[in-house]
Amino acid sequence: MIRDEITGLVLAGGLGKRMSADGRGVDKGLQEFDGRPMVSHVVERLAPQVGALLINANRNLERYAALGYPVVADAIDDFAGPLAGLHAGLLAATTRYLVTAPCDSPFLPLDLVERLGSALLDGTAQVAVARTGDQPHPVFLLVERSVEPGLRAYLARGHRKIDQWYRPLAHVEVDFADERAFRNINTREELKDYEPR
Repeated sequence: MIRDEITGLVLAGGLGKRMSADGRGVDKGLQEFDGRPMVSHVVERLAPQVGALLINANRNLERYAALGYPVVADAIDDFAGPLAGLHAGLLAATTRYLVTAPCDSPFLPLDLVERLGSALLDGTAQVAVARTGDQPHPVFLLVERSVEPGLRAYLARGHRKIDQWYRPLAHVEVDFADERAFRNINTREELKDYEPR
């Protein structure tokens, strides 16, 4: 798989309710981690792996745009979750493939795209998903843009579960050894306690 055929999408469009003291939510990607916004760590690790990069965000669009990449908002209202972000990315991308990573996983693997791409090309899958042990990590996935019509229909029926969406599709799960690389920082306690490498 050629890097220029892949667009990276950083998912930063969630409400971040678990990270706020009052439950109203915060913009997780912009929370400071190791001296800079958490999203900047994800961008730094994902951008070299892809030919183009997009950021999916629904708030603070100018702050995300300051990172130097196009920002796309959900086409579906009410913060519909990572699938809505994936859908927005599929609409905006011009490459054959799209790979996603969440804004709150600052240690994502530096070989994420290479390994997902190899697994996708080795078979007939449309979707490749990262996995550690028995645990899939559905927000770390590589898809063909051709899945967009089916995803749009799935969302139109009110469905939001990313794993239930891809399971009926031809998909492959790709094993990674480092579970820590896929952890999401969801709370202020985790943000404080998660030691940078």
